[in-house]
Amino acid sequence: MATLLHRLGLASVRHRLLVTIAWLVALVAVGAGAGTLSGATANSFSIPGQESTTALALMKEKFGEASAGATVQVVFEAPTGQRITDPENAGKVAQIVAGLGKLPGVAAASNPLDPKSPAVSRDQVAAYSSVTYPVQPSEVTDEQRAAITAAVTDARATGLTVEARGEALSNPADIGGASEILGVVVALIVLALTYGSLVAAGMNLLTAIAGVGIGAAGIVTLTGFTELQSTTPILAVMLGLAVGIDYALFIVTRFRHELRRGLSVPAAAAMSVGTAGSAVVTAGLTVVIALAGLSVVGIPFLSEMGIAAAATIVIAVLVAITLVPAILGYVGRRALPRRQRVIAPVTVGTHSPQPVPPATEELPEGRGFIRGWARLVTEQRWLSLIGAVAVLAVIAIPFFSMKTTLAQRAAEGTTQARAQAIIDSRFGLGISSPLIVLIDGPNAATHAATVQKQVATLPGVALALPATPNADASAALVTLIPASGPEDQKTVDLVHAIRDQVADADGARVYVTGSTAVSIDVSQKLNDALPVYLGLVVGLAFVLLVLVFRSLLVPVVGVLGFLLTIGAAFGATVAVFQWGWAADAVNAGSTGPILSLAPIIIVGILFGLAMDYQVFLVSRMHEAHAHGADPKDAIVTGFRQAAPVVIAAATIMFAVFAAFVPEGNDTIKPIAFALAVGIAFDAFVVRMIAVPAALALLGRSAWWLPSWLRRLPELDVEGAALERRPPAADDNLTPSDQVPAGV
Repeated sequence: MATLLHRLGLASVRHRLLVTIAWLVALVAVGAGAGTLSGATANSFSIPGQESTTALALMKEKFGEASAGATVQVVFEAPTGQRITDPENAGKVAQIVAGLGKLPGVAAASNPLDPKSPAVSRDQVAAYSSVTYPVQPSEVTDEQRAAITAAVTDARATGLTVEARGEALSNPADIGGASEILGVVVALIVLALTYGSLVAAGMNLLTAIAGVGIGAAGIVTLTGFTELQSTTPILAVMLGLAVGIDYALFIVTRFRHELRRGLSVPAAAAMSVGTAGSAVVTAGLTVVIALAGLSVVGIPFLSEMGIAAAATIVIAVLVAITLVPAILGYVGRRALPRRQRVIAPVTVGTHSPQPVPPATEELPEGRGFIRGWARLVTEQRWLSLIGAVAVLAVIAIPFFSMKTTLAQRAAEGTTQARAQAIIDSRFGLGISSPLIVLIDGPNAATHAATVQKQVATLPGVALALPATPNADASAALVTLIPASGPEDQKTVDLVHAIRDQVADADGARVYVTGSTAVSIDVSQKLNDALPVYLGLVVGLAFVLLVLVFRSLLVPVVGVLGFLLTIGAAFGATVAVFQWGWAADAVNAGSTGPILSLAPIIIVGILFGLAMDYQVFLVSRMHEAHAHGADPKDAIVTGFRQAAPVVIAAATIMFAVFAAFVPEGNDTIKPIAFALAVGIAFDAFVVRMIAVPAALALLGRSAWWLPSWLRRLPELDVEGAALERRPPAADDNLTPSDQVPAGV
């Protein structure tokens, strides 16, 4: 692989104009597609084949699109000492409801004071109107949301407290906002400090932005042809930007190293792609495995997220091994600080090739603190390992109380949160978690009355409304109001009790559905799929790491380190977003159970990124060991060479993820937070302390591989083949390829 990538890097730098134009054309093409072909994104989740999802489809068929369309609850509360049913207040409510029914896109707006179907609290202080749209929440336009928001604001002038809640008010997440800009600014600062050159920092950043731009624009274009989740593009941008910057950083750092060793610009670019590029491809492959593996759990919206993010990673890798060396051909020795540009390049001749100095020679970077840290960790290996494990284990404790839900809580201070507070206090928690029992079949109307009586007697049911048949009496709906909230285990138990105890009869089948039932079904499916998914991606990545390091124990150390990382990341996320610790400090918005899809996404992304650092850090240790260094010296040498760039890469990735927390979309915030702290724990605790300490304890056995496994193919991510037999990289250089040493 190293030899193949070396050739690709050399071709890219020699034909740099053609490569640059090709990527620019690709960026413009997908950008035009995103601007002209994009469509709406979805903001709801479902799993085909689940009872609740099947019932929703039947409801649309039997009762029309509006029955399963988007809804908004407009909540009214009378002034202190008054009732909402007082004649004056009742008139105001009727007038407001009439206006709501005429808003753009609204199919109907119920009058909560209608004696036939009242929606008034027991103390008669509050009421709510159900405003329905004949489309899914993702299809409600921004203009329609703005219209109902303005109507609610205007209604407050009547003296009533008027608030609104509902899925139709939640607009899809946008990309290209302040979060991305903040992450890019921090990345530029870190790159400039790392390189000591604004030219190199800017080049690194621009190539990464080009890659993530192509990936994100491609995903946006796809929304015109298929329905994608609103979080899919933003997850792809968040991840693609982080790895794009990091992958370019690894190659540019190796390029600078090769320039210092005396290679010409084209030879250094080719060698950096053949060595660091091999590690980039391997690391990218682990991320792709982790993300694409999301498709095995059988959940469409999760599969689309994983595949879209994986495609963005593939583009980032391709950019790193083609566009980056092409741009390096233009930058030349300006990638180095000015004082280091005077080293004359080595020319490798056709007939008398000069061997390239080994990659483990003394480097100007990485001395001092980094080297001292490596020696301290390896000498105090027991203390270092136990200390790192203990710290992460303590942080992971909240993980064991993690709860998940598909219902998203509104951020504090919003009209949704205020409406929810009125509903909970005046109507009870169950109003927020209604269950719909669908009876479908030729005798549905007859059987529905029996079903209504059965469910009304079940524990945990506060109210069972009379059955409502459709026009031809082939189906009927019974609405249940639980006594508990949507996130309460009692509500989950009630759903299972209905399914277990209420039987089909007289040719009519009984289904339980509604947003609460869908949330319960999706959460259960995700929780069941997580162990299967984790086992699959860990197993595949373990095999890949065995091929990379020619060792059994090094991959074991890497995987165990990841388990510490994921435990601590979940623990910190639960403490902040579920328990509310320091929630204001990160602008969490709301606290409560974690979004159901968050854990499996976090596991997939963090595993891939953790293996990135394992590959980049340990591959340099393996490289030093392969050159004859004893195990302890190999750890120190590899750590000294790789740790500075891994620290810079982790800092950048932390900044990119963390930037999405304070001002990001509420769905993204806990995911971004978990990724940010997970990266910090993995890079600075696991890879910088636990892994070198564990490898020092293992000694030579760390690199042991059973004889029966030595026949496995060798990936050669360190580029050993290039050093054993250096390619004549400068044989056919054109005059334009020879960059003067002082440039």
